[in-house]
Amino acid sequence: MSPLQFCLIFSGVLFSVGLAGALARSNAILVLLGIELMLNAANLNFIAFWRYGPASAPATGVIFVIFSIAVTAAETAVGLALVIAIHRHQRSIRLQEATRLKG
Repeated sequence: MSPLQFCLIFSGVLFSVGLAGALARSNAILVLLGIELMLNAANLNFIAFWRYGPASAPATGVIFVIFSIAVTAAETAVGLALVIAIHRHQRSIRLQEATRLKG
């Protein structure tokens, strides 16, 4: 098995765990953690294809990963701000109880 295949299989497993965690949980924090796992799996794919691809340009994969980490940090900040706002109003972070947010 080549290193690229190993990285892709590991990334697929990591993405599957994150997807299962995001879909199966009712706690907003755990859903955010599942989304973070999925984004980390995508970052691993970027690095794997950059490193083991046929024509690896200098630092192209690393630039994609840095951009992805910046987007992830912004998503996490907004997500946690929403969770804190929901907790202040409802005293719970369960997603089923957040239906009052509908317009």
